[in-house]
Amino acid sequence: MEHFYFGKDTLTVAKALELARGQIKGELHQSVRQQVEKSYTIVKDIAESDRVVYGVNTGFGSLCNTIISKEDTSKLQDNILRSHSVGVGENVPDIIARLMLVTKLQSLCFGYSGISIKVLERIIWHLENDVIPIVPSQGSVGASGDLAPLAHLFLPLIGLGMVDYLGEERQTADVLSQLDKNSLNLGPKEGLALINGTQFILSYAALGLDRMANCLDSADIIGAMSLEGILGSEAPFDKELHELRAYKGSRLVAHRLRKLLKNSEMVASHADCGRVQDPYSIRCMPQVHGASRNAWLHLKELVDIELNSVTDNPIIIDEEKTISGGNFHGQPLAMALDYATIAAAELGNISDRRSYLLLEGQAGLPQLLMKNTGINSGFMIPQYTSAALASENKSLAHPASLDSIPTSLGQEDHVSMGSISGRKLNQVIDNLENIQAVELVCAAQAFDFRKPMKSGKILDGCHTVVRKSIDHAEEDRIFGEDLKKARQLIAEKSLVEEANKIAKSENINLNGEFDELFRLS
Repeated sequence: MEHFYFGKDTLTVAKALELARGQIKGELHQSVRQQVEKSYTIVKDIAESDRVVYGVNTGFGSLCNTIISKEDTSKLQDNILRSHSVGVGENVPDIIARLMLVTKLQSLCFGYSGISIKVLERIIWHLENDVIPIVPSQGSVGASGDLAPLAHLFLPLIGLGMVDYLGEERQTADVLSQLDKNSLNLGPKEGLALINGTQFILSYAALGLDRMANCLDSADIIGAMSLEGILGSEAPFDKELHELRAYKGSRLVAHRLRKLLKNSEMVASHADCGRVQDPYSIRCMPQVHGASRNAWLHLKELVDIELNSVTDNPIIIDEEKTISGGNFHGQPLAMALDYATIAAAELGNISDRRSYLLLEGQAGLPQLLMKNTGINSGFMIPQYTSAALASENKSLAHPASLDSIPTSLGQEDHVSMGSISGRKLNQVIDNLENIQAVELVCAAQAFDFRKPMKSGKILDGCHTVVRKSIDHAEEDRIFGEDLKKARQLIAEKSLVEEANKIAKSENINLNGEFDELFRLS
């Protein structure tokens, strides 16, 4: 199994997900151990001295001027986990809790947090033994760290809270007893180091990036299938056109569409049809999908930085220098997450328009994509679902980072609300996958009406994948079941993986010069 050394190796979204899923093994390198121990020793020395350092021998937040006795410094760290465990709402998905553990480890292992090796080793133990803390999803305002969710995440270190073990929610104390593990006694600053940070926001951002990348690739594939269905033109994807307005996202999408439609008999069949222009939802896919790709790329660049950053407070530079700063503030990610949420919602908007377009009966297609309508409603109603979800996404796309409500008696007078931004991005992607599922079933139905003509090998292969799960519809049936299957093909990446597999076998580079730039390495 591949090994990853926290604090030494560069963490990427792909690596974080592999670590969270147990596909690679995370370890502590000797050089990291030395730096961590050095930082921990500095904090212990501060706690034993008369020097005042926030969070080591003072209270927290608005209590920063309250001095804590040497005897109570350990109790202080225990109390911070208890008092800050105030999360509410549904629990975060298992993958988010795992990502939070992974990303927190990376941040702490840079050795600026005053944490002990024993705490880091226990966090790794939780990951390796699938003892995953239960974390409520609501309660963070995204500044001073994701305090509430991180407090819940690390309650198990002191034997409290709940964990998921062997698929069952259980009291931490019971699981530790079963596995012959003692709870930890936290040293000076350790509780604060654990709950200060952006790991809740970051984990939702990392998961959202992975899911959105799949939706972006799916959008091009499904959009190209819709184009074939209405006998649209490939001319608007000409390389020279997009070099005149050289956005990276637009150029990539235009390249992908050219490759997806290459050697298509459907495209060739109407070369001289006399139609001047296609509707925007077809013609402007490079501009619209491309703009969403640009937003995705912006978020990726920031997440790559955040994955390898120290985001707690105070920071222990050396024996003489500690800094109480604001690296815990979630604004850098919050704004970009809101931008990405808008971008994901827009993918849904244009997908819904293409679904509607396929129902209109253009270019020889039967209205509602079914020949015997009247007694049958055809594909009319799936588009209702698409419209409802697109509308819901517009509400969810309101930027959470526009808001700030002061907390901690005014000490924390500007917050990011980035935790809401991260959650909303993934809610919008949930809806987007279902919107794309509607377009996929409609595009596949329209595709059937163009047979026996063939498309390019990639799109024909993708259509075959759909038809292995979902039959052509001659009459009404429970289309909700078709939509579930189509969403599964999208969300589980089956559609994109099929396209990539065929592209590789045919020596087609779907992403061209942008392959590395838009990849989650």
